[in-house]
Amino acid sequence: MAGDGMKPFSEACERNKGPILDVLREAFADRRAVLEVGSGTGQHALYFAQALAHLTWQPGDVAANLPGLLAQFAGADLPNLRAPIVLDLDEDWPPQGCDALFSANTLHIVSWSQVERFFRHAGEQLPPGGVLAVYGPFNYGGRFSAPSNAQFDAMLRVRDPDSGIRDFEAVDALAREHGFVLDRDQRMPANNRTLVWRR
Repeated sequence: MAGDGMKPFSEACERNKGPILDVLREAFADRRAVLEVGSGTGQHALYFAQALAHLTWQPGDVAANLPGLLAQFAGADLPNLRAPIVLDLDEDWPPQGCDALFSANTLHIVSWSQVERFFRHAGEQLPPGGVLAVYGPFNYGGRFSAPSNAQFDAMLRVRDPDSGIRDFEAVDALAREHGFVLDRDQRMPANNRTLVWRR
């Protein structure tokens, strides 16, 4: 991750933000307030807040990433983009008053117990009818969708043995446990997916 001065930058975010926006335009068309979990560099939040002016966008991430997010948003002057807040999967979250939740490239970099807590938090935050959208790589039937995903998974597990690309079926089962029904499984560039559930 490189950036201009203190501003973080992800090349992957630049590549995938357009295709993700195409899905969110439809998935979040009737939503008002989005909580983003794992905002990372903040590029998604900035881009989506600009493109989806009907939404209030609340970025969130672990405390260590907040300075980079603040640098990313400095001077943005977007009335619908809120200041980032601390969201830690291992801690309780205060109610955010959101009716949608978005997360990109998070479930494969955290532990499975944190994936479980992610869906518990989502179930607590979102009201009936709330929409949950998750972007990233997933396995189907226990198999990688491409050799590049297998290589990526191996790299992740070297860095952190508790991380790795998740099985769609296991993730969908967790979502169902917390009251979500799969609405859309959209194929994305670079062997990724955007999964959309409605509560």
